[in-house]
Amino acid sequence: MRADASMLGAAISLRGVSKRFGAVLAVDDVDLDIRRGEVFGLIGHNGAGKSTLFRMMLGLLPPSAGTLHVAGVPVSGGDARAVRRAIGYLPENVALWDNLTGLETLHFFARLKAVPAGECAPALAKVGLEAAARRPVREYSKGMRQRLGFAQALLGRPQVLFLDEPTTGLDPQAIRAFWDTLSTLRDQGVTMVLSSHILAELQHRVDRLAVLVAGRLQALGSVEQLREERGLPLTVSLRLAEGDVRAAEQALTAADACGAVAVERTAEGLRVRCPHSTKVAVLQALAPLGSRLLDVQIAEPSLEDLFFGSPERWTR
Repeated sequence: MRADASMLGAAISLRGVSKRFGAVLAVDDVDLDIRRGEVFGLIGHNGAGKSTLFRMMLGLLPPSAGTLHVAGVPVSGGDARAVRRAIGYLPENVALWDNLTGLETLHFFARLKAVPAGECAPALAKVGLEAAARRPVREYSKGMRQRLGFAQALLGRPQVLFLDEPTTGLDPQAIRAFWDTLSTLRDQGVTMVLSSHILAELQHRVDRLAVLVAGRLQALGSVEQLREERGLPLTVSLRLAEGDVRAAEQALTAADACGAVAVERTAEGLRVRCPHSTKVAVLQALAPLGSRLLDVQIAEPSLEDLFFGSPERWTR
């Protein structure tokens, strides 16, 4: 029996969740709601508690304190087994049996999930392994093993997908296919929780993300919200003829409203760092240069900038 997420609020809900391993507090009093149909990112340094939090949400580890619900059902309650069948999980390190073929591997997982065997071949096709379905897994490359792990996570048409470092070992074409599949699943209302150290991959693909530091939830929101909260400057790169650089510097200096954080010369012209709120004022100050301004490029702070910039702000 599958829990009906459409009748419930958050797909995943955590209240006061903590986990201790002896004297080590791996997860510390986390409150979190992940919405139905949301693509949610979980980031943090090694040892931040991401994997422990994943395992608790999957019901593989009991919390030391607090409660966890998936689709409105406690992950450790009497209905937990039915809820787990509505969950797909791709671990960071996929453990597979080398002597089984790809199709036999999926048949094994299908029996565990009480999923019809007829879903196995289409799952392999979805990840581009249909041609290798009857080859033993020992002949699979690392990327093929990762895709096979993704195929098993998709068995049973899960309502919630947990994906830990999902693109490990994938080539660029497979990475693109992976994100295309996730886009389709998102349109179908599947909730996805992703953990990845490749922050550039997450930046444009998650609705919201959480930053874990030493087991505590330090930040939560969309990339845009975190940019605003942290107040990191954006960068305006100007390409100018050598004789026009001084005029551009004077125009920026004269416009006090610009609030430019820094103006520096580059090989092509100028680089201006300014608060997001003054971006338009900076461009207006440059407008009198007209065609003397050869090119303008505006770069918002990346997710890597947010995560690695001012590291003291992610500490407890």
